[in-house]
Amino acid sequence: MSKLGNLLTAMVTPMREDGSIDPALAGKLAQRLVANGSDGVVVCGTTGESPTLTDEEKVTLYRAVADAIGGQAIVVAGTGTNDTKRSIELTQEAEKAGVDGIMLVVPYYNKPPQEGLYRHFRAIAESTSLPILLYNVPSRTSCNLLPETVARLAEIDNIVAIKESVGNMDQVSELRRLLPPDFAIYSGDDSLTLPMMAIGGAGVVSVASHVAGNQIREMITAFERGDLRTAQRIHLELFPLFRALFVTTNPIPVKRALNLVGFPAGPTRPPLAPMSEAEEAVLRQALKGFGL
Repeated sequence: MSKLGNLLTAMVTPMREDGSIDPALAGKLAQRLVANGSDGVVVCGTTGESPTLTDEEKVTLYRAVADAIGGQAIVVAGTGTNDTKRSIELTQEAEKAGVDGIMLVVPYYNKPPQEGLYRHFRAIAESTSLPILLYNVPSRTSCNLLPETVARLAEIDNIVAIKESVGNMDQVSELRRLLPPDFAIYSGDDSLTLPMMAIGGAGVVSVASHVAGNQIREMITAFERGDLRTAQRIHLELFPLFRALFVTTNPIPVKRALNLVGFPAGPTRPPLAPMSEAEEAVLRQALKGFGL
């Protein structure tokens, strides 16, 4: 198992109806997730609506979740931005808040070259003693962190893992070929967890684990013990849910799903908008089909 575990949940940020964050409820959600299969959580990632959170709100959430599950489970703080200096400052605040690791997204919008990406991540790594999970999601950042650059970064002691959301299995294979065996590769897409584990992935940073954590845990465990038929069966049972949770922009569906199953996650912040009736019908059907 990776030092960060096999199943991390990319946690939503619970909000009140007025759009303010609810740190106490964030702590309760983290406890709920850990009780239902997660080795830990990622706080203030994309699913946590990081683009619309202030730095002060992020630090408050880091601290609230670390207080709630620290010592029991892994807390990874999303501290990456498209500004190296700001990312360093947030990372240092996260370390003070008591988290166990940090997640650094590829800088978005400014589209740095590979050398710029290398220097960005190296500078942040040098500012902290915490283990670092890189996050490559070109569909949101317009910039692909290439395997050769990840291999260079893996030579830095505290860069230990990557959340890969490129959606290209050839790139994942090249990552596994180039990286040390103990460098963890996580799927950033629930539906690709099992395929990625088959070529050397460590697990998943999951969205669906908000409502199906125990089942995803069972799938990962089955794969690790060599019971591929069981892992495949669970994957196929979960697949409609995986699809429904991305029927529109994440985290709109998963926040709605939590509200529907009885956890008051609240609304999303603008510019995210509520689901349409047709989209919600797809989500409800998937939840019902999965017994939720």
